[in-house]
Amino acid sequence: MTGTVASPQVPTDMAAATSAVKRELRARLGSPTAVTEVFAEVEAAMRAEVAVIEAERAAGQPVVPVVRFADIAAGTVPDATVAAIARRGCAVVRGTFPRARAEAWDAELAGYLDDNRFAENYRGPADDVFAGLASNQPQIYGVYWSRPQIQARQDDNMVRVRSFLNSFWRHESEGRTWFDPTRDTGYPDRIRRRQPGSASLGLSAHTDSGSVERWLLPAYQRVFRHVFAGRWSEYDPWDGAYRTEVDEFPSTVMCSAFRTFQGWTALSEMRPTDGVLQVVPIPSAMAYLLLRALQPDLADDDLCGAVNGQALAVNEKYHPVLLPALSTIPAVEPGDTVWWHGDLIHAVADGSNPDRWGNVMYIPASPHCAKNAEYARACGRAFLAGASPDDFAAEDYETSWTGRATVDDLNPTGREQLGLE
Repeated sequence: MTGTVASPQVPTDMAAATSAVKRELRARLGSPTAVTEVFAEVEAAMRAEVAVIEAERAAGQPVVPVVRFADIAAGTVPDATVAAIARRGCAVVRGTFPRARAEAWDAELAGYLDDNRFAENYRGPADDVFAGLASNQPQIYGVYWSRPQIQARQDDNMVRVRSFLNSFWRHESEGRTWFDPTRDTGYPDRIRRRQPGSASLGLSAHTDSGSVERWLLPAYQRVFRHVFAGRWSEYDPWDGAYRTEVDEFPSTVMCSAFRTFQGWTALSEMRPTDGVLQVVPIPSAMAYLLLRALQPDLADDDLCGAVNGQALAVNEKYHPVLLPALSTIPAVEPGDTVWWHGDLIHAVADGSNPDRWGNVMYIPASPHCAKNAEYARACGRAFLAGASPDDFAAEDYETSWTGRATVDDLNPTGREQLGLE
C-alpha cells in the first residue's frame, strides 16, 4: 500500500501560483497550437458523447444504469449493465436494503433529531463549499453518528455494494497497488432532509474532491498525466494510480479520503421531479474541464473561475458543451442506493416535493489504503466524542446528544471502518 503525504500549503499568492502552473502545463502540451488542437479533439469527443446521451433520453431509454442488489449479491449482474456503469460512471442499486428497514431508519433518525432539539439549535450552513454555485441551498445537516447511519455503513449489504463498485477501478497499475477494493474504511458523512413543499433548494453542476488542486498539485498532475501530456485518449478515469497520494489544500471543505464513488441511501421515495440528483454521466469529462482552463481566452491566473475551498463549478460560461448531458436519476424508493464516480459532474435539481419528504444518508465508497485508514482512525476518535469528522466544519452538535451510537452498536466491520479494532 502507498503512504500518505503531508497536506500541501495553500500558496500565499494564488494568482501567481496559478499563472506559473498554467505556463508549465501548456508547455507540456507543446506549442500554443497544440494546446488548442488537443482541446478541440476532447471537445469533439464530448460533443459526440453528449449527443448519444441526449438521443437516449429522447428515446425514453435509461441514461443512469440500474442494477438490482440481488444480482450483485448473487454475482449475476448482466454484462450489459456492467458495461453501462463503466461508461456512465454512476448507478442506482435497487433494494440495497429492504424498504421497511429504510423507512424505520428514517423514523428513528427523525426521532433522534427531535429528541435532541436539532431544529431549535441548528445554526445554518457552516461552510461555504457551495458559495460559488448559482444554486446553493441544499438541506444538508451536520449529523454523523445516529444509529441508522452507523447501521447502514457497516451492513453486509452495503459492504457488498461498495466492493462491487470498487471493482470498476484498477487498483493495481504503474507497478504498484493503490488500494484494496475488498476492504472498507469509514468516511462518515451527513444527512439530507428535505421537507414536503420545499422548493428550489438545489445545487448547480459541480465536481467535488478538489478545485484548483486539480491543476496546482503535483499528485493530481500525476493522476491526469496523460491529459496534461496531450495524450488525452489514454486517460482512464477508472485508474486508481496516484489518487491515494492526493491531499487537498486544508479547508473545511477538503476531502481527506479517496472515494471511488460518492453515494447516498434513500430513506424516502423520491421522483425525478422532486429536485433530486442529476449527473453528467461521462467520467472522462474531467479531461475537458482540465484542458478548458488552459485555453488562450482565459487570463493566466484564471482556472475557469475555480476558487480554493469551494466546489469546482461547471457552468454555461466555460463548459456549455457538457451541460446538455445533465440527466436526472430515475425514481428511487426507500432502501435504494445511488452512486456516482468521484470525479463525475453532478447537481441537485431545483424542484419541489409537495407531499413527500426527500431524505437521504450520504454514504460513499472509500476502500482501504494508507490514506483512507489514517482518516478513518481520526473519524473513530470523532465518533467516540460525538464530534464532527475532521473534513467537515466543527459543528459538533452530537457531543452532548442522547441516543447517539456507541461502540456497542458497532459490529466487527464497523469497528474496522473506524480504526477501532
